[in-house]
Amino acid sequence: MRVRQVLAALCLLLAAACGQDEPEPQVNAEDVMFVQMMVEHHRQGIEIAKVGTSRATTPELKTLTAAIESTQQGEVEMMLRWLHSWDQPLTPATSAHDHHGGMPETDVKQVQALKKSKNFEYDLCNLLIAHQDDAVQMAAAEVSGGANPEVQRWAAQVQSSRKGQIDIMMNLIKK
Repeated sequence: MRVRQVLAALCLLLAAACGQDEPEPQVNAEDVMFVQMMVEHHRQGIEIAKVGTSRATTPELKTLTAAIESTQQGEVEMMLRWLHSWDQPLTPATSAHDHHGGMPETDVKQVQALKKSKNFEYDLCNLLIAHQDDAVQMAAAEVSGGANPEVQRWAAQVQSSRKGQIDIMMNLIKK
């Protein structure tokens, strides 16, 4: 009889546990700001990469910019899904750059100047190196101050992949 009572109690506990939703991963202000700012940063990177894909003649650089364009478009979609799931605005507050170390945005004028550059591949690499270094710095802040494990893992991946891209471009400049 006692065994049946214990089994019945266990079944009730299991049934109750099955009906409970997993708690959502924690999200803090650093996570939200990082994702909001990275959406904008990625959109700027996509614009630079499009120019690179259309004008680059070095096969490595043409492939790299096409990969950046494609990868970052997918990442923008992922980040927008996160913001929606967190019920957060899709864009940062206008003063967000001040709060986040005052990191400058890649200026539209810089992209326009790149389109007309006489030393295109060198200028493209320099602009993308600076742009991707900003991403590395932003990701480092998320890794150290964020709360959401998925966003922090992705930020660590951003650090690694962008450093790799910078290395490729540095080597191209040296050729």
